[in-house]
Amino acid sequence: MKKHHLILGCTAIFSLLFYKESIGINLAIFGLALAALVFMKFKRKSVLVKALFISSVLSCIAFGWYGDFVSFLALFFSLVFLQFQNETTKLKLIQSVPIIFINGITSFGRPLMFSQWLPQTKINNDGMKKIIAFGLIPILFLIVFFTAYSFASDTFSNLLDYELDLDFGPFILVVVLGFYFSFSYWNYWVPDYFHENSHKLNNDFSSESTQDVSPSFSFLEIDFERKSGEISLVLLNMMLLVFIVTYNYEQFFKEQSISELSSATHDRVNAVIISIIMAVGVILFYFKKGFNFDLKALFLKRLAKIWISLNALLIVSSAVKNSEYIIHFGLTYKRLGVYAFLIITLIGLGFTYYKIKNKKTNAFLFNQMTWCLYGLILLCSFFNWGNLITQYNIEANKGVDPVFLSDLNFNDEVRRVYFKANQLDGQYKESNREADIREYKNQSFFIKSGIL
Repeated sequence: MKKHHLILGCTAIFSLLFYKESIGINLAIFGLALAALVFMKFKRKSVLVKALFISSVLSCIAFGWYGDFVSFLALFFSLVFLQFQNETTKLKLIQSVPIIFINGITSFGRPLMFSQWLPQTKINNDGMKKIIAFGLIPILFLIVFFTAYSFASDTFSNLLDYELDLDFGPFILVVVLGFYFSFSYWNYWVPDYFHENSHKLNNDFSSESTQDVSPSFSFLEIDFERKSGEISLVLLNMMLLVFIVTYNYEQFFKEQSISELSSATHDRVNAVIISIIMAVGVILFYFKKGFNFDLKALFLKRLAKIWISLNALLIVSSAVKNSEYIIHFGLTYKRLGVYAFLIITLIGLGFTYYKIKNKKTNAFLFNQMTWCLYGLILLCSFFNWGNLITQYNIEANKGVDPVFLSDLNFNDEVRRVYFKANQLDGQYKESNREADIREYKNQSFFIKSGIL
């Protein structure tokens, strides 16, 4: 199919699915259509392409099933990455983020550049020219103006015993939105700047870079900068070691009331976040180029690996503290989010260690973490976290506040059983929840999302 066929065809599909409908299963169906069309365009379907196609299909199903924000993110990035791989195989995945932003803005004006997406054809047959000029074009104008006049006069509309059952304003809006999204998706534009600078995001250093052992600052010689790095990392390792000792003492040996546990946990997790970000920043600063190949920087590399290991120990300590917090107060979305953050940072430290050991570029770390973040979003979209939280809290008898349980998503069956067993029916916010469910069951199929 040609580009203009895909744009106009997807506009029609979008219009049919979303006319007078809100977002729901229709978005999942539209996503499945996009994924199938992109997949069919690939002549050579690599393992990566097949994996992205499968993840796109699964994320569309997840959104159709849950309809929450995480599943929407998974659907969005799956479809974007699949199309990105189709259009620009030589670029890095991390470059898709600014390209999405650029295309979102430029697509307001690029449709007027007809040569970019409409075929340039010449008709040499005089008969065909007459059909188009004397028939198709006048009929098209006639239909458009008849439609417009029909809205203004019922008598005029009834002349042909015709009644247009169409809400013109919303219909035009959904067609315009459908065209905008379809055009942005299929008429993918990548500025030359990204192609010209994509080599800067390679995972490996060029042969010229391996010979370039130069200092970061013109006023410091390489020996001074190396020694500065060694002194800095020695001091940082010592300070981090002291911090880990005091951190774990406060966590596991210092007596704290239950009321103090909440604020203390938040403060410590925030401290870990700042520490890990700065730790990775220090590594990227010293190992961005020359020191990766400096034969005299062996001690600096050992210090960096110790620094990474100590930060990993700090993450483990934070995970244990978060577990203790959950034991006392039960599960919540935020506490699960802490686990997700700690896992992704631990993976990041692992890639940082690998970067130093195997002399990879700083871009290697960002490229790998882009895939990891996408994988985490995709994985999170497949699970019913609301139901998991409800079941755990009920079994542990922690965090079973009726209002809190009623605010969780997709836990209605478990919640009803618990409320009935504890004679809580109709006393709390769940009565509003049940009303929402009854309203949901009466909605159109296309806007339903989430199996309540």
